[in-house]
Amino acid sequence: MIGFIVAGLIIGALARLIKPGKQNLGIIATLLLGIVGSIIGGTIANLLGTGDIWELNVVGFIVAVIASVLLIGVAEAVTGSRHKVTR
Repeated sequence: MIGFIVAGLIIGALARLIKPGKQNLGIIATLLLGIVGSIIGGTIANLLGTGDIWELNVVGFIVAVIASVLLIGVAEAVTGSRHKVTR
């Protein structure tokens, strides 16, 4: 379980480095998006037959980072729309 959390944090941090611009996400949001991205990556890797969902492999890691980048974009869009103030 600790390894899963560490992998999620690494994946989330890499996704934030890849995504251009400043993200207004804290460490908990980065961790959660990284964990969700790693589950997506593991699921896709499992469907491709390269490994198990809970197994660390190259295909799953790459897909997890890509999924996390996309999730960060979605999170920014959702939080950005909440912080806009109309006058």
